[in-house]
Amino acid sequence: MLRLRPYKVCDAETIVSWIGDERAFRQWSADRFPAYPITGDDLNRYYESFAQNDSFYPMTAFDESGVVGHLILRFTDEKKSVLRFGFVIVKREKRGKGYGKEMLALAARYAFDILKAEKITLGVFENNEAAERCYRSLGFRDAAGKKETVYSMLGEDWKCLELELLP
Repeated sequence: MLRLRPYKVCDAETIVSWIGDERAFRQWSADRFPAYPITGDDLNRYYESFAQNDSFYPMTAFDESGVVGHLILRFTDEKKSVLRFGFVIVKREKRGKGYGKEMLALAARYAFDILKAEKITLGVFENNEAAERCYRSLGFRDAAGKKETVYSMLGEDWKCLELELLP
């Protein structure tokens, strides 16, 4: 059975070990880190910069085998009505088996029922088809009225799709 808990500093090394190459790293983190690869310490330092922010919730998914997924939830508005998912990742050996969908469903339930979010948003690169399929299978739809964002990654232009989920 998959469950969510708050992220722990000791999760970092495990999470960054799931990133296979620089392309996957950029699909996961966009431009949030200046260089690839990152260490667990880099991830922890990044999260520490939000430590005093009561709008930032890094979460870890686990089952009987241990840590299997990770994501962050963060409010993007002062009213705390819009919550954004980010840094969504699942252990390589667990991908394609429903873990990502189950983790995101748990996080959405937490966002709507506990944090009282009115909407969840996320960005996904157009070239990350598996992630986009997962998000859409949960009911995420194209966000209305959002301006297209393009990132320059690895010598290419990557279109970022803005998706949203309503309760």
